[in-house]
Amino acid sequence: MSFNFATAGRIAFGDGTSEQLLEEVKAFGDRAFVITGNHTDADESPLATLKELPGLEIWRTTGEPSVEGVRAATAAAREANPDVIVALGGGSVIDTAKSVGILLRNDGDLMDYLEVVGRGQKLAARTVPVVALPTTSGTGAEVTANAPIYSPEHKLKASLRSPAMIPAVAIVDPNLTLSCPPAVTASSGLDALTQCIEPFTSGQANAFTDILSQEGLRRTATGLRAAYADGSNRAAREDMAFASLLGGLSLANAKLGAAHGIAAPVGGLTGAPHGNVCAAVLAQCCETNIKAMKERDPENPAIARYDTVGQLLTGNPEATAEDGTAWIRETVAMLGVGGLASLGLTEARLDAATKGAMNASSMKGNPIVLTYEEVHAILTASL
Repeated sequence: MSFNFATAGRIAFGDGTSEQLLEEVKAFGDRAFVITGNHTDADESPLATLKELPGLEIWRTTGEPSVEGVRAATAAAREANPDVIVALGGGSVIDTAKSVGILLRNDGDLMDYLEVVGRGQKLAARTVPVVALPTTSGTGAEVTANAPIYSPEHKLKASLRSPAMIPAVAIVDPNLTLSCPPAVTASSGLDALTQCIEPFTSGQANAFTDILSQEGLRRTATGLRAAYADGSNRAAREDMAFASLLGGLSLANAKLGAAHGIAAPVGGLTGAPHGNVCAAVLAQCCETNIKAMKERDPENPAIARYDTVGQLLTGNPEATAEDGTAWIRETVAMLGVGGLASLGLTEARLDAATKGAMNASSMKGNPIVLTYEEVHAILTASL
Protein backbone atom coordinates (compact mmCIF):
# COMPACT_ATOMS: atom_id res chain seq x y z
CA MET A 1 0.00 0.00 0.00
CA SER A 2 1.40 3.36 -1.06
CA PHE A 3 -0.22 6.76 -1.62
CA ASN A 4 0.12 10.50 -1.13
CA PHE A 5 -2.73 12.59 0.25
CA ALA A 6 -3.11 16.37 0.25
CA THR A 7 -5.83 18.48 1.79
CA ALA A 8 -6.60 21.77 3.55
CA GLY A 9 -4.40 22.79 6.43
CA ARG A 10 -7.38 22.38 8.71
CA ILE A 11 -11.00 21.29 8.28
CA ALA A 12 -13.73 22.36 10.72
CA PHE A 13 -16.99 20.50 10.11
CA GLY A 14 -20.35 20.73 11.85
CA ASP A 15 -23.26 22.95 12.77
CA GLY A 16 -22.08 26.31 14.04
CA THR A 17 -18.46 25.99 12.89
CA SER A 18 -18.84 29.19 10.84
CA GLU A 19 -18.86 31.05 14.18
CA GLN A 20 -15.09 30.40 14.20
CA LEU A 21 -14.54 32.61 11.15
CA LEU A 22 -13.18 35.72 12.88
CA GLU A 23 -10.75 33.67 14.96
CA GLU A 24 -9.51 31.83 11.87
CA VAL A 25 -9.08 35.04 9.89
CA LYS A 26 -7.22 36.89 12.63
CA ALA A 27 -4.70 34.06 12.80
CA PHE A 28 -3.47 35.32 9.42
CA GLY A 29 -3.85 39.06 9.96
CA ASP A 30 -6.34 41.96 10.02
CA ARG A 31 -6.52 42.63 6.29
CA ALA A 32 -9.20 40.32 4.87
CA PHE A 33 -10.43 40.30 1.26
CA VAL A 34 -13.84 38.61 1.20
CA ILE A 35 -15.15 37.07 -2.03
CA THR A 36 -18.84 36.25 -1.95
CA GLY A 37 -22.01 36.25 -4.05
CA ASN A 38 -24.39 39.12 -4.76
CA HIS A 39 -27.07 37.80 -2.44
CA THR A 40 -24.91 37.43 0.67
CA ASP A 41 -25.83 39.91 3.40
CA ALA A 42 -22.73 41.51 4.91
CA ASP A 43 -24.73 42.38 8.03
CA GLU A 44 -25.56 38.76 8.80
CA SER A 45 -23.41 35.99 10.25
CA PRO A 46 -20.81 34.88 9.47
CA LEU A 47 -19.64 38.00 7.56
CA ALA A 48 -20.96 40.35 10.25
CA THR A 49 -18.34 39.02 12.65
CA LEU A 50 -15.57 40.40 10.41
CA LYS A 51 -16.68 44.03 10.63
CA GLU A 52 -14.27 44.77 13.44
CA LEU A 53 -11.32 44.11 11.11
CA PRO A 54 -9.64 47.38 10.05
CA GLY A 55 -8.68 46.09 6.60
CA LEU A 56 -11.90 44.41 5.47
CA GLU A 57 -12.80 44.52 1.76
CA ILE A 58 -15.74 42.69 0.13
CA TRP A 59 -15.77 41.67 -3.53
CA ARG A 60 -18.95 40.26 -5.03
CA THR A 61 -19.00 37.87 -7.95
CA THR A 62 -21.72 36.19 -9.99
CA GLY A 63 -21.81 33.06 -12.09
CA GLU A 64 -19.02 30.60 -12.64
CA PRO A 65 -15.42 31.89 -12.73
CA SER A 66 -14.46 33.50 -16.03
CA VAL A 67 -11.16 34.83 -17.30
CA GLU A 68 -12.26 38.46 -17.01
CA GLY A 69 -14.02 37.88 -13.69
CA VAL A 70 -10.91 36.38 -12.11
CA ARG A 71 -8.74 39.13 -13.57
CA ALA A 72 -11.00 41.82 -12.11
CA ALA A 73 -11.10 40.18 -8.69
CA THR A 74 -7.32 39.76 -8.71
CA ALA A 75 -6.78 43.42 -9.60
CA ALA A 76 -9.04 44.51 -6.74
CA ALA A 77 -7.26 42.19 -4.34
CA ARG A 78 -3.85 43.58 -5.34
CA GLU A 79 -5.09 47.02 -4.35
CA ALA A 80 -6.35 45.68 -1.02
CA ASN A 81 -3.11 43.76 -0.32
CA PRO A 82 -4.81 41.24 2.01
CA ASP A 83 -3.28 38.97 4.61
CA VAL A 84 -6.03 36.42 3.97
CA ILE A 85 -8.85 35.76 1.50
CA VAL A 86 -12.24 34.63 2.76
CA ALA A 87 -14.50 32.71 0.35
CA LEU A 88 -18.16 32.50 1.36
CA GLY A 89 -20.39 30.91 -1.25
CA GLY A 90 -20.73 28.01 -3.63
CA GLY A 91 -17.99 26.33 -5.61
CA SER A 92 -17.74 29.22 -8.07
CA VAL A 93 -17.00 31.71 -5.30
CA ILE A 94 -14.45 29.42 -3.67
CA ASP A 95 -12.75 28.66 -6.99
CA THR A 96 -12.52 32.38 -7.71
CA ALA A 97 -10.95 32.97 -4.30
CA LYS A 98 -8.40 30.18 -4.77
CA SER A 99 -7.47 31.62 -8.16
CA VAL A 100 -7.05 35.12 -6.77
CA GLY A 101 -4.98 33.86 -3.84
CA ILE A 102 -2.39 32.13 -5.97
CA LEU A 103 -2.29 34.81 -8.69
CA LEU A 104 -1.44 37.41 -6.04
CA ARG A 105 1.77 35.50 -5.33
CA ASN A 106 2.69 34.73 -8.96
CA ASP A 107 3.86 37.22 -11.58
CA GLY A 108 2.09 37.65 -14.88
CA ASP A 109 -1.46 37.11 -16.10
CA LEU A 110 -4.01 34.37 -15.53
CA MET A 111 -3.57 33.17 -19.14
CA ASP A 112 0.10 32.47 -18.45
CA TYR A 113 -1.00 29.63 -16.18
CA LEU A 114 -4.39 28.44 -17.43
CA GLU A 115 -4.37 24.92 -18.89
CA VAL A 116 -5.41 24.07 -22.49
CA VAL A 117 -6.44 27.58 -23.61
CA GLY A 118 -3.59 29.44 -21.89
CA ARG A 119 0.15 28.94 -21.79
CA GLY A 120 -0.07 26.34 -19.05
CA GLN A 121 3.02 27.51 -17.15
CA LYS A 122 3.58 25.99 -13.73
CA LEU A 123 2.49 28.13 -10.81
CA ALA A 124 4.95 28.74 -8.00
CA ALA A 125 3.66 26.96 -4.89
CA ARG A 126 2.77 30.08 -2.92
CA THR A 127 -0.54 31.80 -2.26
CA VAL A 128 -2.33 34.24 -0.01
CA PRO A 129 -4.05 31.88 2.46
CA VAL A 130 -7.71 31.18 1.75
CA VAL A 131 -10.39 30.43 4.35
CA ALA A 132 -13.29 28.72 2.54
CA LEU A 133 -16.88 28.43 3.75
CA PRO A 134 -19.15 26.58 1.28
CA THR A 135 -22.84 27.51 1.19
CA THR A 136 -23.76 24.68 -1.19
CA SER A 137 -23.06 20.95 -1.03
CA GLY A 138 -21.53 19.77 -4.25
CA THR A 139 -18.14 20.80 -5.54
CA GLY A 140 -15.94 20.13 -2.52
CA ALA A 141 -13.95 23.14 -3.75
CA GLU A 142 -12.96 23.91 -0.18
CA VAL A 143 -10.45 21.02 -0.32
CA THR A 144 -9.44 20.83 -3.99
CA ALA A 145 -6.31 22.05 -5.74
CA ASN A 146 -7.74 23.51 -8.93
CA ALA A 147 -10.30 25.98 -10.26
CA PRO A 148 -12.18 25.61 -13.56
CA ILE A 149 -12.37 28.97 -15.35
CA TYR A 150 -14.48 29.80 -18.38
CA SER A 151 -12.85 31.40 -21.42
CA PRO A 152 -15.54 33.10 -23.58
CA GLU A 153 -13.01 33.46 -26.37
CA HIS A 154 -12.52 29.69 -26.59
CA LYS A 155 -15.99 28.70 -25.32
CA LEU A 156 -14.26 26.29 -22.97
CA LYS A 157 -13.61 25.76 -19.28
CA ALA A 158 -9.99 25.13 -18.37
CA SER A 159 -8.30 24.72 -15.01
CA LEU A 160 -5.87 26.73 -12.99
CA ARG A 161 -4.08 24.08 -10.96
CA SER A 162 -1.55 23.89 -8.13
CA PRO A 163 -1.26 22.02 -4.81
CA ALA A 164 -0.91 25.46 -3.21
CA MET A 165 -4.49 26.28 -4.22
CA ILE A 166 -5.96 24.03 -1.52
CA PRO A 167 -7.42 26.42 1.08
CA ALA A 168 -5.57 26.87 4.34
CA VAL A 169 -8.80 26.39 6.29
CA ALA A 170 -12.08 24.79 5.24
CA ILE A 171 -15.07 25.60 7.45
CA VAL A 172 -17.97 23.34 6.48
CA ASP A 173 -21.09 24.38 8.38
CA PRO A 174 -24.23 22.57 7.14
CA ASN A 175 -26.31 25.43 8.56
CA LEU A 176 -25.02 27.64 5.73
CA THR A 177 -26.75 25.37 3.18
CA LEU A 178 -30.24 25.49 4.73
CA SER A 179 -31.37 28.33 2.46
CA CYS A 180 -30.03 26.69 -0.69
CA PRO A 181 -32.95 26.51 -3.20
CA PRO A 182 -34.12 23.14 -4.59
CA ALA A 183 -32.64 23.62 -8.07
CA VAL A 184 -29.20 24.40 -6.65
CA THR A 185 -29.54 21.59 -4.11
CA ALA A 186 -30.19 19.23 -7.04
CA SER A 187 -27.39 20.50 -9.27
CA SER A 188 -24.75 20.67 -6.55
CA GLY A 189 -25.86 17.42 -4.92
CA LEU A 190 -25.62 15.48 -8.18
CA ASP A 191 -22.15 16.92 -8.65
CA ALA A 192 -21.25 15.59 -5.19
CA LEU A 193 -22.59 12.18 -6.20
CA THR A 194 -20.45 12.21 -9.35
CA GLN A 195 -17.41 13.24 -7.34
CA CYS A 196 -17.78 10.24 -5.08
CA ILE A 197 -18.38 7.72 -7.89
CA GLU A 198 -15.58 8.80 -10.21
CA PRO A 199 -12.69 8.81 -7.70
CA PHE A 200 -13.88 5.43 -6.37
CA THR A 201 -13.81 3.87 -9.86
CA SER A 202 -10.74 5.82 -10.99
CA GLY A 203 -7.55 4.07 -11.97
CA GLN A 204 -5.80 6.32 -9.43
CA ALA A 205 -7.96 5.37 -6.44
CA ASN A 206 -6.16 4.28 -3.28
CA ALA A 207 -7.06 2.72 0.06
CA PHE A 208 -7.52 6.10 1.71
CA THR A 209 -9.71 7.68 -0.97
CA ASP A 210 -11.75 4.46 -1.11
CA ILE A 211 -12.79 4.97 2.51
CA LEU A 212 -13.77 8.57 1.83
CA SER A 213 -15.64 8.07 -1.43
CA GLN A 214 -17.61 5.09 -0.15
CA GLU A 215 -18.80 7.03 2.89
CA GLY A 216 -19.65 9.89 0.55
CA LEU A 217 -21.84 7.54 -1.49
CA ARG A 218 -23.62 6.33 1.64
CA ARG A 219 -24.29 9.91 2.73
CA THR A 220 -25.52 10.92 -0.72
CA ALA A 221 -27.86 7.93 -0.80
CA THR A 222 -29.55 9.05 2.42
CA GLY A 223 -29.27 12.80 2.02
CA LEU A 224 -29.70 13.90 -1.60
CA ARG A 225 -33.36 13.14 -2.23
CA ALA A 226 -34.29 14.19 1.31
CA ALA A 227 -32.49 17.55 1.09
CA TYR A 228 -34.18 18.28 -2.24
CA ALA A 229 -37.62 17.39 -0.86
CA ASP A 230 -37.18 19.46 2.30
CA GLY A 231 -34.40 22.01 2.46
CA SER A 232 -34.94 22.48 6.20
CA ASN A 233 -34.08 18.82 6.89
CA ARG A 234 -30.93 19.31 8.96
CA ALA A 235 -29.91 15.65 8.92
CA ALA A 236 -30.10 15.58 5.12
CA ARG A 237 -28.19 18.84 4.83
CA GLU A 238 -25.47 17.46 7.09
CA ASP A 239 -25.28 14.28 5.01
CA MET A 240 -24.84 16.28 1.82
CA ALA A 241 -22.33 18.73 3.31
CA PHE A 242 -20.26 15.76 4.44
CA ALA A 243 -20.68 13.95 1.11
CA SER A 244 -19.51 17.06 -0.74
CA LEU A 245 -16.46 17.38 1.50
CA LEU A 246 -15.63 13.69 1.06
CA GLY A 247 -16.02 13.95 -2.70
CA GLY A 248 -13.65 16.90 -2.78
CA LEU A 249 -11.08 15.07 -0.69
CA SER A 250 -11.39 12.03 -2.96
CA LEU A 251 -11.16 13.79 -6.31
CA ALA A 252 -8.20 15.91 -5.19
CA ASN A 253 -6.25 12.72 -4.59
CA ALA A 254 -7.71 10.09 -6.95
CA LYS A 255 -8.90 12.17 -9.94
CA LEU A 256 -12.22 12.10 -11.77
CA GLY A 257 -13.53 10.53 -14.97
CA ALA A 258 -15.65 10.73 -18.09
CA ALA A 259 -18.60 12.66 -16.65
CA HIS A 260 -16.34 15.52 -15.60
CA GLY A 261 -14.35 15.19 -18.79
CA ILE A 262 -17.56 15.80 -20.70
CA ALA A 263 -18.85 18.49 -18.32
CA ALA A 264 -15.96 20.86 -19.05
CA PRO A 265 -16.51 21.31 -22.81
CA VAL A 266 -20.32 21.06 -22.61
CA GLY A 267 -20.38 23.72 -19.90
CA GLY A 268 -18.17 25.91 -22.04
CA LEU A 269 -20.35 25.47 -25.12
CA THR A 270 -23.69 25.96 -23.37
CA GLY A 271 -23.11 27.79 -20.10
CA ALA A 272 -25.12 25.07 -18.35
CA PRO A 273 -24.54 24.50 -14.62
CA HIS A 274 -21.71 22.07 -14.06
CA GLY A 275 -23.69 19.76 -11.78
CA ASN A 276 -26.57 19.51 -14.26
CA VAL A 277 -24.21 18.39 -17.03
CA CYS A 278 -22.66 15.77 -14.75
CA ALA A 279 -26.13 14.55 -13.81
CA ALA A 280 -27.25 14.32 -17.43
CA VAL A 281 -24.37 12.06 -18.48
CA LEU A 282 -23.44 10.18 -15.29
CA ALA A 283 -25.55 7.05 -15.72
CA GLN A 284 -24.58 6.72 -19.39
CA CYS A 285 -20.88 7.19 -18.51
CA CYS A 286 -21.13 4.40 -15.94
CA GLU A 287 -22.81 2.05 -18.42
CA THR A 288 -20.30 2.84 -21.17
CA ASN A 289 -17.31 2.36 -18.87
CA ILE A 290 -18.58 -1.01 -17.67
CA LYS A 291 -19.26 -2.23 -21.21
CA ALA A 292 -15.87 -1.02 -22.48
CA MET A 293 -13.99 -2.68 -19.60
CA LYS A 294 -15.79 -5.98 -20.00
CA GLU A 295 -14.95 -5.98 -23.72
CA ARG A 296 -11.36 -4.66 -23.65
CA ASP A 297 -10.12 -5.04 -20.08
CA PRO A 298 -12.11 -7.77 -18.28
CA GLU A 299 -9.64 -7.93 -15.37
CA ASN A 300 -10.09 -4.25 -14.52
CA PRO A 301 -10.95 -4.00 -10.79
CA ALA A 302 -13.26 -1.05 -11.48
CA ILE A 303 -15.85 -3.47 -12.89
CA ALA A 304 -16.52 -4.84 -9.41
CA ARG A 305 -16.37 -1.32 -7.97
CA TYR A 306 -19.42 -0.33 -9.99
CA ASP A 307 -21.29 -3.16 -8.27
CA THR A 308 -20.21 -1.65 -4.95
CA VAL A 309 -21.55 1.71 -6.10
CA GLY A 310 -24.90 0.06 -6.74
CA GLN A 311 -24.90 -1.53 -3.29
CA LEU A 312 -24.04 1.72 -1.51
CA LEU A 313 -26.62 3.80 -3.38
CA THR A 314 -29.49 1.34 -3.03
CA GLY A 315 -28.60 0.01 0.40
CA ASN A 316 -28.99 -3.51 -1.00
CA PRO A 317 -25.91 -5.73 -0.45
CA GLU A 318 -26.96 -7.84 -3.45
CA ALA A 319 -27.29 -4.90 -5.83
CA THR A 320 -25.38 -4.73 -9.11
CA ALA A 321 -23.88 -1.96 -11.19
CA GLU A 322 -27.10 -1.92 -13.20
CA ASP A 323 -29.07 -1.25 -10.01
CA GLY A 324 -26.75 1.65 -9.31
CA THR A 325 -27.26 3.26 -12.71
CA ALA A 326 -31.01 2.76 -12.34
CA TRP A 327 -30.85 4.60 -8.98
CA ILE A 328 -28.93 7.43 -10.62
CA ARG A 329 -31.44 7.77 -13.47
CA GLU A 330 -34.36 7.70 -11.06
CA THR A 331 -32.77 10.33 -8.82
CA VAL A 332 -31.92 12.66 -11.72
CA ALA A 333 -35.55 12.46 -12.89
CA MET A 334 -36.86 12.95 -9.35
CA LEU A 335 -34.74 16.07 -8.92
CA GLY A 336 -36.00 17.55 -12.19
CA VAL A 337 -32.69 17.68 -14.06
CA GLY A 338 -33.14 17.29 -17.81
CA GLY A 339 -30.94 15.93 -20.57
CA LEU A 340 -28.21 17.76 -22.43
CA ALA A 341 -30.62 19.14 -25.03
CA SER A 342 -32.56 20.91 -22.28
CA LEU A 343 -29.24 22.40 -21.14
CA GLY A 344 -28.57 23.85 -24.59
CA LEU A 345 -26.44 21.22 -26.33
CA THR A 346 -27.41 20.69 -29.96
CA GLU A 347 -26.55 17.87 -32.33
CA ALA A 348 -24.44 20.31 -34.32
CA ARG A 349 -22.15 20.72 -31.32
CA LEU A 350 -21.73 17.03 -30.49
CA ASP A 351 -18.46 16.74 -32.41
CA ALA A 352 -16.94 19.78 -30.67
CA ALA A 353 -18.10 18.51 -27.28
CA THR A 354 -16.67 15.06 -27.97
CA LYS A 355 -13.29 16.39 -29.05
CA GLY A 356 -13.17 18.68 -26.04
CA ALA A 357 -13.98 15.80 -23.70
CA MET A 358 -11.28 13.60 -25.22
CA ASN A 359 -8.69 16.28 -24.37
CA ALA A 360 -10.04 17.13 -20.91
CA SER A 361 -7.72 16.52 -17.97
CA SER A 362 -10.49 14.77 -16.02
CA MET A 363 -10.51 11.97 -18.59
CA LYS A 364 -7.11 10.87 -17.26
CA GLY A 365 -8.80 9.41 -14.18
CA ASN A 366 -11.34 7.34 -16.09
CA PRO A 367 -10.90 3.59 -15.42
CA ILE A 368 -10.52 2.90 -19.16
CA VAL A 369 -9.57 5.02 -22.15
CA LEU A 370 -12.76 5.65 -24.10
CA THR A 371 -12.83 6.04 -27.87
CA TYR A 372 -14.18 9.02 -29.75
CA GLU A 373 -17.15 6.89 -30.79
CA GLU A 374 -17.91 5.90 -27.20
CA VAL A 375 -17.80 9.48 -25.91
CA HIS A 376 -19.91 10.67 -28.84
CA ALA A 377 -22.44 7.92 -28.06
CA ILE A 378 -22.59 9.00 -24.38
CA LEU A 379 -23.42 12.54 -25.47
CA THR A 380 -25.98 11.41 -28.02
CA ALA A 381 -27.73 9.09 -25.56
CA SER A 382 -27.77 11.86 -22.94
CA LEU A 383 -29.49 14.48 -25.08
